[in-house]
Amino acid sequence: MKKTIAMTLPLVAIVLAGCTTGGAGVDYDKLTQEVNKASFKDHGLVKVERLNQDQAMALCSAADVAGKPVDEQTAKAIEAAAMKTIQWPADGKFLGDWKEGEKSAQSGRGLTWSDDAKTVNGGNCYNCHQIDAKEISYGTLGPSLHQYGKLRGVTDPTAAASQEIVRYTWGKLWNSHAYNACSNMPRVGHNGILNEKQLKDIMALLLDPKSPVNQ
Repeated sequence: MKKTIAMTLPLVAIVLAGCTTGGAGVDYDKLTQEVNKASFKDHGLVKVERLNQDQAMALCSAADVAGKPVDEQTAKAIEAAAMKTIQWPADGKFLGDWKEGEKSAQSGRGLTWSDDAKTVNGGNCYNCHQIDAKEISYGTLGPSLHQYGKLRGVTDPTAAASQEIVRYTWGKLWNSHAYNACSNMPRVGHNGILNEKQLKDIMALLLDPKSPVNQ
């Protein structure tokens, strides 16, 4: 708690200073970035470099601060660049084991300052989505994924008729910006949050007709 208060005080001071001076000529975005860089330190697995945004995130953040979406041309450029980053399964197979996929979806461990370097990353999917109807704890930032494959008519994920939605789902998991320029969804493949096997297992959770998600 003391550390949190200490990190917050500089930002509070800046805001108060702006209130007393009218904020004339003050670049609050720049000052906030400076406060963040001064406040955060390397801690375990978490490094200060995580504050560095790539071009897509920088553009989306700037638009968010301005209170408006990125313009259409910029959005298309972000999506096109993201699409090029998608790495398709090396063996051409998209689905793994849905039971393992459920484990990854449930787990929020990995990549935090308190995790061991050997900790297997989770997808933390339930933090934003409803997936299996039996799970009562889930977030609503993202859409419900319950019956994801069934609602899209996927009865056989290997069939030619299913390949469009199968490839879309993989691409969305790999780099969500390829389909929505400033998506809130973590780029779990592109950023190395989940490996190829884990992605295949998540794919099975969403698309395998035998998965409880599609019952």
